[in-house]
Amino acid sequence: MKLEEYLKVIEKFVSDYLQETKMDRYVLGLSGGVDSSLVAAICKNAVGKEKLTCIAMPIDSLPEDLQDAKAVAKALDVELLVIDGSEIFHQATKAFDDQGIELDRATLSNLKVRIRMCILYAYAQKHRGLVIGTDNADEKYTGYFTKYGDGGVDLLPIVYLLKREVMEACKIYGLEDRLAYRTPSAGLFHGQTDEMELGVTYKDLDDYLIGKDIDNKSKERIEYLHRISEHKRAPIPTPKEFDRDE
Repeated sequence: MKLEEYLKVIEKFVSDYLQETKMDRYVLGLSGGVDSSLVAAICKNAVGKEKLTCIAMPIDSLPEDLQDAKAVAKALDVELLVIDGSEIFHQATKAFDDQGIELDRATLSNLKVRIRMCILYAYAQKHRGLVIGTDNADEKYTGYFTKYGDGGVDLLPIVYLLKREVMEACKIYGLEDRLAYRTPSAGLFHGQTDEMELGVTYKDLDDYLIGKDIDNKSKERIEYLHRISEHKRAPIPTPKEFDRDE
């Protein structure tokens, strides 16, 4: 199946799921990055802009990130709310500081992502919405998402697309090169990029996932990331069921 055809499959899935759940709209965290930009385009095509609310959630973020989110929303002609989570983040970190607990950078980054999840679900609950996720195949396989952060969503429409396919799909939907090929980054701290944190390039990740040969160092890194993140993909563990007749 060609990518153009599969995008129509995703659009139908997105449209059908909203009808099946009898909810009113989708709520999407729009960062200005390629993944959320693609999901915004898919949603608009699938259910119409009236049933999509995009929310930009800067938390001590670079101004360029918000500018890109606004540019995507304007290009797609979709609603964009801006809800700044910086004060919530500062209050939370201060509460830890007051207890003499110093949070490391990874913990602080994940805290930002979980605050964004709370904002999305608060809006979704108020407006009978579903939070739609943006994780792609590379992120799911390596566990490059925050548990109960950007991993806390109601559906994942692009989870079977490689990173390069996400970029190609953005072009199919007419997004400009500057947005479609923006350096992948969650914008969680200055200079942060996805590939820097992953320790492997998206090219190698894409090739690995479709069975192409890559160098052993990258292969070992990918398999390590997959192994240590298994808990993120597995169902929540429970004990043996309580049999009251036993």
